Amino acid sequence: MTDIPAARHALRLLKFVASQSGPVRASTVVRELGIPRSTTYQLIKVMQEEGFLVHFPEDRAYGLSPLMSEIGSNYLRTSKVSRLAEPLLEKLVKRTGLPVVAHLGVLHNDDIEYVVKHAAPRAPSLVTDIGVHLPAHLTATGRAILALLPKEQVRALYPHPASLTTRNGRGPATLRELDEILAETRSRGYALETGEITPDLASVAVAALDHNGYPAAAIGITFRKIAVDLGTWPQLGAAAQISAGALSMRLRGKI
Repeated sequence: MTDIPAARHALRLLKFVASQSGPVRASTVVRELGIPRSTTYQLIKVMQEEGFLVHFPEDRAYGLSPLMSEIGSNYLRTSKVSRLAEPLLEKLVKRTGLPVVAHLGVLHNDDIEYVVKHAAPRAPSLVTDIGVHLPAHLTATGRAILALLPKEQVRALYPHPASLTTRNGRGPATLRELDEILAETRSRGYALETGEITPDLASVAVAALDHNGYPAAAIGITFRKIAVDLGTWPQLGAAAQISAGALSMRLRGKI
């Protein structure tokens, strides 16, 4: 087998950075991967120039850029992965026994893109059709993913934190408000959106993790607020957790 050391080092470096919970220093890469120091800095420089890594000067460290999320989104849009999620969404809708819509969203820069959808009879019509992009911080699926990203990566996605996009006059208007929502999401175990996209609808969502523990996608459930008792919402969150866990296993090639 032909071996190209530079290519192998570059791929190992990317995999290592992706597996960490936050930005990584070059010295850590050298120590953990055994790549020569000069080679490591050369690779990092090229990856920055090509848009794969971003530098966090205060930490003197490096992390994945939003481009990596875009590459992941492109992969998740393929028919193979859509087919992995689609039967899970169908089972999820049946399991709830309610007029809901289950959908799969992936992060595309600071947007969420919807790639698969399954609706129950009498479920509401949604703006979140397949291929639609919406601001990630306003959606349950987007919040589910953002809540599991390193804080530094969230900051990189929102370079102008003083004024976030809102819809219908609702939703977090600043990065501080978004941080509070993401903290609540982590504490609750599922993301929640109530009327930020469509006033009379609500959504819950849970992220699915790939083999690196990265939130590669999120499974959401959307419903009319008047059609689902408030006490049932946590049960829908738990149902989304089960489906997201099953998708995580599939993304990791476990089943």
